[in-house]
Amino acid sequence: MKKRQEIYDLYWYFAWERQNIFWKKLNGEEAPWTDDYILQQYKFCNSYRVNDRVSQYLLKNVIYNENIYEDEDMLFRIILFKLFNKEATWELLVNEFGNITLKEFNFEIYSKVLNEATLKGVKIYNDAYISCANKAFGYDRKHDNHLALLNKMFNEDKIASKIKACKTMKEAFDIIKSYPLIGNFMAYQLVTDINYSEVVDWREDEFTVAGPGSLRGIKKCFIDTGDMNNEDIIRYMYERQDEEFKRLNLDFKKIGDRPLQLIDCQNIFCELDKYCREKVPELKSNRTKIKKKYVSKKEKIEYMYPPKWGVN
Repeated sequence: MKKRQEIYDLYWYFAWERQNIFWKKLNGEEAPWTDDYILQQYKFCNSYRVNDRVSQYLLKNVIYNENIYEDEDMLFRIILFKLFNKEATWELLVNEFGNITLKEFNFEIYSKVLNEATLKGVKIYNDAYISCANKAFGYDRKHDNHLALLNKMFNEDKIASKIKACKTMKEAFDIIKSYPLIGNFMAYQLVTDINYSEVVDWREDEFTVAGPGSLRGIKKCFIDTGDMNNEDIIRYMYERQDEEFKRLNLDFKKIGDRPLQLIDCQNIFCELDKYCREKVPELKSNRTKIKKKYVSKKEKIEYMYPPKWGVN
């Protein structure tokens, strides 16, 4: 393994400073929350994935609201939400159907509601990452193929019982990934979100998948990874985080006593790639600009975490 030391150190700096911004905002401090001009100008995900706005919405509105759900309903709700990954789309469905459950899922009616929204120019998908859009189930509209996927998963294949029987995240990942329209990245996101719920309780440190953005970050961070694959590199960062923060004299303030998890270390590589587009533009990749400027949101997030983490 051969590191590009400047970028390797930037990885830890970014994780530390992005987390500092999170705490300052949470504590009600006034902007700017950092002297870093790149972090001031552009939108970056949190060091902890769970602190991102969509993850918090999922926790509070999809998983842990005032209702109690059967396990199959909970898994259906999570996957339905994540296929679109957009709060406004979930609220559109809730306003139309009330308490969303598998028992009341109807392909034709859901399709009609979503189609009417798109005809009005409403974006029903989050553009944070691009979900697969082929006509796997024979429909012209992307959302119809995703609704058909849900029907196959839950009504035809009874996937809920299969997921519940999985002993590890990797087992569930393999089941979910076997379906059309679900690639490695999406399957990893789905099992991570399912693991936020009480339906399963998989270890978070036994499995990871490097997404496209993290692959770009790893290439910038390491000149040569030797005999380690990309997932090995993510685990390497996970296992060394305390040592590296200490080496660089960075006081990383965790959520409770919870270290960055594999999913977080994977995400930070993606954010590092974005950060380096401005900080070290000579390090080329197939992306040259950061898409989104930072825009402050007026509504304050009341943060919560899965109760089983014990950090509330």
